[in-house]
Amino acid sequence: MCGIVGIWGALPDKRAVVGAGCRSLRHRGPDSEGYWEDQQAGLALGHVRLAILDLTEAGHQPMISACGRYALVLNGEIYNHLELRADLQAQGHAPAWRGHSDTETILAGFAAWGVQSTLQAAVGMFAMALWDRQERTLTLMRDRMGEKPLYMGFVAGNFVFASELKALTGIPGFNKEPDRKALSLLVRHNYIPAPFSIYSAIRKLEPGSWLQLSQEQRQHGALPLAQRYWSAREVARQARGNSLSFGSDGEAVQALETVLASAVKGQMISDVDLGAFLSGGIDSSIVVALMQKDNAQAVKTFSIGFNEPAYNEAEHAKAVAAHLGTDHTELYVSAGDALAVVPGLGGLYDEPFADSSQIPTILVTRMARRHVTVALSGDGGDELFGGYSRYFRASRWWDKRASIPAPLRGPMAAAARLGAGWLAAGRAGEQFDKLAQVLAADHSGKFYQQFVSYWKDPAQVVIGADIPATAFDEPSDDAIFERMMLLDALTYLPDDILVKVDRAAMAASLETRVPMIDHRVFEFAQRLPRDYKIRDGQGKWLLRQLLYKHVPRQMVDRPKKGFSVPLAAWLRGPLRDWAAALLDPARLRQQGLFHAEPIVRKWQEHQAGKRDWSTHLWSILMTQAWLEHNSAAGAGHS
Repeated sequence: MCGIVGIWGALPDKRAVVGAGCRSLRHRGPDSEGYWEDQQAGLALGHVRLAILDLTEAGHQPMISACGRYALVLNGEIYNHLELRADLQAQGHAPAWRGHSDTETILAGFAAWGVQSTLQAAVGMFAMALWDRQERTLTLMRDRMGEKPLYMGFVAGNFVFASELKALTGIPGFNKEPDRKALSLLVRHNYIPAPFSIYSAIRKLEPGSWLQLSQEQRQHGALPLAQRYWSAREVARQARGNSLSFGSDGEAVQALETVLASAVKGQMISDVDLGAFLSGGIDSSIVVALMQKDNAQAVKTFSIGFNEPAYNEAEHAKAVAAHLGTDHTELYVSAGDALAVVPGLGGLYDEPFADSSQIPTILVTRMARRHVTVALSGDGGDELFGGYSRYFRASRWWDKRASIPAPLRGPMAAAARLGAGWLAAGRAGEQFDKLAQVLAADHSGKFYQQFVSYWKDPAQVVIGADIPATAFDEPSDDAIFERMMLLDALTYLPDDILVKVDRAAMAASLETRVPMIDHRVFEFAQRLPRDYKIRDGQGKWLLRQLLYKHVPRQMVDRPKKGFSVPLAAWLRGPLRDWAAALLDPARLRQQGLFHAEPIVRKWQEHQAGKRDWSTHLWSILMTQAWLEHNSAAGAGHS
């Protein structure tokens, strides 16, 4: 795992600027730092390395191809690089290998096969930049599911890119004004989805994409359209008429185990110590079970526990670890340990990010890093196999809509909104609000967007709100369950879950890997008939059956708690003064980003115990914390 940064343009003293960017990314790559420049073309590349494969100088980056034409910086891992080497060898395209790093392999692939073919052949998580010295083109690439981040844009006529925003904000001429589109999306979803970033001039390359920039395009400050080498949407579309068929449930379980075990085995490639997070839930338990199966050594597993029973799963994780025979480490953290993380969130996540499970994620990654350099995670099972309880709640509301004649939906939605206004402070108000949402929605995507939104109308809270279209605005004929799962795979998974884990882990110099979202597992899940995902009113049916082969049912069958903290209580208790200062109406008005009145109203209702507005307030608080961090660092918005 690493961090990358690059500048292409007339900016003087690129070595100093890129060097400063690399230093800001040192947490992503503490083992070494590299710099390379094509002075004639005006391009500079920087790289910080967390050495995982080939710990020698032969794995150092930026790396130049054997033919001398290409320069590459890579953040991530190519899990099947040994198979790619064998293919290159068989085809007579292999260079005289200098080492055994995946970077050298993928670079040889680009030289032999070109960008599109190499990306389609690669299995991995990555963000890469490839410079073609002959054609003077720069190609940026991102993995299929969006595990690794890549920011890009123009600053004072220079094209720039990096793994994190903090490597770009110090470049002379950087515009630090927050983007109203990004803020509108943030208060709605508690994260900023790609391609948007908190800065209007900087964008995120979307998952499964590559973008090639020519010298002429760079000089004109024009970003070309990204090209797709893999599309979750297209995979889902093709799966509609191509469902898998099994002779028995047992055959389906075996098919899932085959594809998932292959992903897990591939992601265990490492030259350094490796382990896994274990919550005791279905997904992490399956990953650990497949890691431990046929492994002579005990897999190192990690979990954290809380003294509050409602949030503690450590005892369940310990039981699963004992059954599987792992080398288990657990750490019980106090509320004080968790709260100590909060002041640093504005800087760690680099742009406002408001999933409060970021707090325990930071704690468990810090703990794991004391023992290993790589950890596998169980994320992704809910989105691929229908695990979220909200799918069932939303489906019931959508079914209610179908029972109401279309001409009546508009008037009934207006009446429900009126009722929600009258009863805003009570639970009945929530029910009227949901009824209004489902009745007013044009299609299932818009309905689900409202169902998972926090601030339903961002214009009520963001001054000058500009609400862009997203994946939720795309009409679809998919059934409601399939539509919700795909939308989460396109948005919530890459832009919330994977962001949360990447930044938390890399802040501790820990590489994380997510086998559940290997693209072959995703493709398998898309072709899986719904009955294998949802059966008897329960999600993740097939995953559960696979787990029961390795862990007793009674050990893992229990209500899902999620990886959360008692945020609502904290905002009324130990975080109250911190939050009150950030939400001070005078401060909000002076900053000019948010309308103070609705925020203050929700804060007061929350403090009075009338409603739990913690998740709504958290997006505002994380923006305020981000502004405060940047101001203290001399990078406040202009």
